[in-house]
Amino acid sequence: WSSDVCSSDLDTIEKIYYDYVQIQDWVNNISFQMFKDRWRPDYIVGLTRGGLIPAVMMSHALDIPMHALKVSLRDDADTESNCWMAEDAFGYISATSIPRPKGEPTSDSNLRKNILIIDDINDTGATLDWIIQDWQGSNLPNDPAWADVWGNNVRFAVLIDNLSSKFSRKVDYCATTINKAERDVWIVYPWER
Repeated sequence: WSSDVCSSDLDTIEKIYYDYVQIQDWVNNISFQMFKDRWRPDYIVGLTRGGLIPAVMMSHALDIPMHALKVSLRDDADTESNCWMAEDAFGYISATSIPRPKGEPTSDSNLRKNILIIDDINDTGATLDWIIQDWQGSNLPNDPAWADVWGNNVRFAVLIDNLSSKFSRKVDYCATTINKAERDVWIVYPWER
């Protein structure tokens, strides 16, 4: 539960329940949006916990590999920094793998992987911003090449996008939107029952 919502508040807050049929429709919708963009990920990253089921569904439907990434800012504050995914996104060229003269680029846009990061909801934006800060912070954070990575090679998808989120970017793909500033609701997914 969110740190600002205690269990007694959940008894009175409006809840919206979704089933697996709706989730599958949303996953198909996001897949269709990517198809229209002519963009295909090399792999899908499902965020624990809510993004794992949509990621698996999309992975099977599109026959694209899937990986999990643990980002848990509210439940137990235990997150998983993942340098190899950041290196894939950045197209990092290691000095040990490809010798290069001093001052030569540390990334190659031809080596960048297309990565779709998917979660159930962009609620506050904190989870998605944490990934940007972690990946960029672990891999030459001041390199201007990062500006080209976000939205091009690395894209964010959510089933539900909260329009009042403070996410520093706009999600690339969403199936539906809500605005919790106007209507505070608690979303209940089928895997949470």
